[in-house]
Amino acid sequence: MQTPRPPFTAAIFDMDGLLVDSERVTLRAWLDAARARGIALAEADYLQVVGRASTDSDTMLTALLGGPQMFEQVQSDVAARLWDEGPEPLFPLKPGAASLLHALGQAGVPCAVASSSRRDEIEHRLGRVGVLQHFHAWAGGNEVPRGKPDPALYQLAAVRLGVDPAQCLAFEDSENGARAAQAAGVAVVIVPDLKAPGTEVVERSHGVFESLVHAHDHLPSWFRAARVP
Repeated sequence: MQTPRPPFTAAIFDMDGLLVDSERVTLRAWLDAARARGIALAEADYLQVVGRASTDSDTMLTALLGGPQMFEQVQSDVAARLWDEGPEPLFPLKPGAASLLHALGQAGVPCAVASSSRRDEIEHRLGRVGVLQHFHAWAGGNEVPRGKPDPALYQLAAVRLGVDPAQCLAFEDSENGARAAQAAGVAVVIVPDLKAPGTEVVERSHGVFESLVHAHDHLPSWFRAARVP
């Protein structure tokens, strides 16, 4: 498949680890909850599930934790640790996210979310940090038969935007997510969070950036817009 080239007409964003700083908190919650139950869950093992749909990650974690019963106990403990009803959001926006979304909105570039998290989690987390209104559509991991790195999630997001995948540019933090976008025919920019992507994925990307802050200056060359602030 030939890599799509700019200019693009729409943007699709991952959420966890890309828009909101959630992956580190979630990682620590799983490691600590497992340890409290007497299981030494290694960070490297947990990183295998990052960027995958919940059904896939649950299957992998069940095996890592020794079976369904222990998985359910640890999962319950993790849910309690990640309860997000305080005055401040548990998962804050990552640097550059708000300004990038604002600039795309000002330029008339429609945006969607393609996240492995459930649809209700997308709405909750992005609502908590005040950016949900920037998105025209969102697609959650619970809405597709196979999660990332399968392309279904990105295909669904493009359909809901009403835009051909080849006209979209994705922003991803994980290798699984980048592979999903590329398999759907969506170009991708990678902003690594917990784990650096592999060489093959990087070579097929439109760039790797330290943060979304550094992506802002590239918007005029990426998107078909008369003017991008």
